[in-house]
Amino acid sequence: MSDEAERTPPGPDRTAAHSPAEDVAAPPDGLAGAQAAEPTAALADAQPTAAPGSQAAASTAAQSSALPRPQAAELAGAQVTAPTDAQAGVLAGARAEMLASAHLPAAPAPAPAAGIGRLAATVGRLQSLLHDAESSADVRVLIALARGILMERLHIAPAAAARQLEELAERSGVPVVELAADIVNEIAGDPLGEVARAAVPDPRRDTSGAQALNVRLRAAEAGVLTASDVHAAAGSLHRQALEPLGAVAVAVWALAADGSLLLAGHSGFPAAEARSWHQTPPGVETVARRAIRTRSTHWSKGSDRAPSIGERTFGPDAARVAIPAQLGGRLLGVLEVCWPGPVGELPQPVHRQLQALAELCAHTLDIMPAADQPGGSAGSGVSGAPGGPNGQSNQAGPGQGPAVDPGLSDLLDGLLEPALVLQPQYDAAGVLADFRIVHANRRFVDPVGRPSAAILGTPFLQAYPLSAEDGGLYERIEHVHATGEPSHHDRVVLRALIAGIPVSTSLTVGISRLGRRLVLIWHPEDEEARLARLLQHAQRLGRMGGFEENLLTGEVTWSSELFELFGLPTTAQPVPIRELAAHAHADDVAAISRFVRTVLHHRTHASAAFRLQRGDGVQRYIRIVAEPVLEDGTMTAVRGACQDVSAQHWTEIALAATRDRLEHSEREVEEGNRLTLRLQRAIMPVAPTLIDAMGLQIATRYRPAEKGHLVGGDWYDAVVLPNGRILLVVGDVAGHGIDAATEMVALRNALRGLAATGATPSQMLNWLGTVAHHMSGNVVTATVICGIYDPEDRVFRWSRAGHPPPLLVRDGATVVPPMPDGILLGALGEARYEEQTLQLQQGDRLLMYTDGLIERRDRDIEESLADLLKLVQPDIDSLEGQLEHLLLHSNADTDDDTCLIGVEVR
Repeated sequence: MSDEAERTPPGPDRTAAHSPAEDVAAPPDGLAGAQAAEPTAALADAQPTAAPGSQAAASTAAQSSALPRPQAAELAGAQVTAPTDAQAGVLAGARAEMLASAHLPAAPAPAPAAGIGRLAATVGRLQSLLHDAESSADVRVLIALARGILMERLHIAPAAAARQLEELAERSGVPVVELAADIVNEIAGDPLGEVARAAVPDPRRDTSGAQALNVRLRAAEAGVLTASDVHAAAGSLHRQALEPLGAVAVAVWALAADGSLLLAGHSGFPAAEARSWHQTPPGVETVARRAIRTRSTHWSKGSDRAPSIGERTFGPDAARVAIPAQLGGRLLGVLEVCWPGPVGELPQPVHRQLQALAELCAHTLDIMPAADQPGGSAGSGVSGAPGGPNGQSNQAGPGQGPAVDPGLSDLLDGLLEPALVLQPQYDAAGVLADFRIVHANRRFVDPVGRPSAAILGTPFLQAYPLSAEDGGLYERIEHVHATGEPSHHDRVVLRALIAGIPVSTSLTVGISRLGRRLVLIWHPEDEEARLARLLQHAQRLGRMGGFEENLLTGEVTWSSELFELFGLPTTAQPVPIRELAAHAHADDVAAISRFVRTVLHHRTHASAAFRLQRGDGVQRYIRIVAEPVLEDGTMTAVRGACQDVSAQHWTEIALAATRDRLEHSEREVEEGNRLTLRLQRAIMPVAPTLIDAMGLQIATRYRPAEKGHLVGGDWYDAVVLPNGRILLVVGDVAGHGIDAATEMVALRNALRGLAATGATPSQMLNWLGTVAHHMSGNVVTATVICGIYDPEDRVFRWSRAGHPPPLLVRDGATVVPPMPDGILLGALGEARYEEQTLQLQQGDRLLMYTDGLIERRDRDIEESLADLLKLVQPDIDSLEGQLEHLLLHSNADTDDDTCLIGVEVR
């Protein structure tokens, strides 16, 4: 941060040449008249926030209206995390580096006696330079905060954020520091931002006052964020926010647990006088005490003047105002502001500004130790914190502990459970070493039988060394100390040693952090309590509750779960068993009446299910079970339980509906498959066929898929045409089911019609490809071999559309004849197919098939075709035997249909 600030070139709108002291000059006469109101005219009502991060730019999402400058308004809605302790330390280090980089001139050499006046002037000038350097450091931190917002909002690097801020300032025509304050105000949405945003100056008037208020409030806050203690924070508040209002001194008082007021920080008061006012005992009436007593702003002036710090310095005419520093309803201290003389009636916006600054002080007191109390917390509410006024430790030895606030002691003694107060102990390196037991309440009972005096003042690990095991009680205490999150644990096993013998005790433990200490409450767990808690958990998980009705007195007792089940508050009157029908659905009244009659009149166990009509309109399905309690033949009570079975009921309904839909779907699918199979069997009969025609013997085989629902699109055809030639076709339409079957029928019939025209095989496939591409508006793809055999010259002319090639068996050998080129049928609307001629001889066999005969998932088509060539047995005499052999020994595994056509020349 310091490096970026140093890299920023000074200019007319740069921080190096622009400080809040230059923006706002202190009004004369203590804010009297119009000039006093001018710097504060922008103040307006503001709602207090809850955390110091919300006072800073880095805590909440933007909730206020858009900034007057569009560049800052672009950042609306960003989320920025409140600075952690480590981040605050980084900011503080950056602030120190900024001060160090101010390049104050070196002090001149000692002057002779005659130069005492010059030496005093030099010292005064150096003090003024130091003041300006501190102010400049606060402003640089403000600019760094704005850069951080840009980095988070725009996801850019630090250098890019710096350039972006400069460009935004240049385009908007405002100094960088004022734009930074606008960005912080837009993101923060806190009282300081409301005060600054309420400054909507008259366009006829100069706006410098509103801009200066915007900058100095945020600069003050930036200084507080980087302050190392309350004293430094008070100096930043004075320097940036209160000096421009004419204030000469500021004091921040911290309210201690015993009612005394500690001077946590100050600015403008002489050090000697501040030391004498280090602590104000309870009961001493001061300006700050009156604000504490009334919990309201108190002015001290004139005859109503009360004593306070700085009286010797500023005299009796000084005006003072004390504003309570409150946070979330907790009174943590007082902000006291001093003017050198009467200030008259301050405008209402100034009061709101002072209240916002007091709230900033409250945040500071809540998270920072007082400058005069190292390690202590002025606002912790517990006395005896480590480190006294002068830094001495107040740790006590065994047998006694640091004093605990009497109010806390009374509170713990009023508890019905054993309680301990634990004080953290640190080693020389500042690392947590143990927790000292500093208080035990009256009900404390040591699990191993020791009196409370025996462990008071001793370290916890010394009293209970076995609690340091992994996952033990000490680990849980450390977690609460580190996070501040209260915790409750059931069945925590605490082990201790008695005469060297380990003894275990099961405890219910509650741990919470109070200031810098921890309160540990435990309760030994007995068997009855364990069973009661187990029953309570079982009822909660099972959404059930129990009841008991005394029939002699009419008293009805319900468990808490039953009240929740019926939608009634625990203060409501339980419903007697005879009145259950009034809370049931009208259709279930008869079932409830039978249930009540069985229990009360037949004196036997009974159960029923009914719909509960709750008062909030919610309907629940309840199962109730009850049994009578008989003593000497007289029924004295009824015990039972109710369980919410709504989820089970609706699940059963949903399952029944799902089963019905599933059965309906299965019937539809079964019917569709049955119709499809019937259609396919009608077109492609499974029974073998043998045709003798025109000197050819033609045998066909069709093997449907193994899974009956996989109805395919394979087909074959063998037709004697009117001109005496024979049409031989085998094809396979892509897909399965009724669509594939119907498309196959359409292609088969179209091909028959085309063959009747006397066209060649290639011409028929050209036309058939056009039909397939435009069939019913959908593209149909298929593989086909189409051939025409002329018995006069025994010539077989054929074309192929992406189909596996036929096999020619001749003279004891099986070969693949030369194949014509041809793409998948229907792939293109205007495809052209080649044609081949095969001269057959007597005794030749021609085998055509679909890919269901050879296709395998683990190999390509070429390997499958090579296996088929090996599978053909030329020495098989009959054509039908050859086809049966191929079907029997085929190793295809795709469960696809298979068509075979065998042709033998006679």
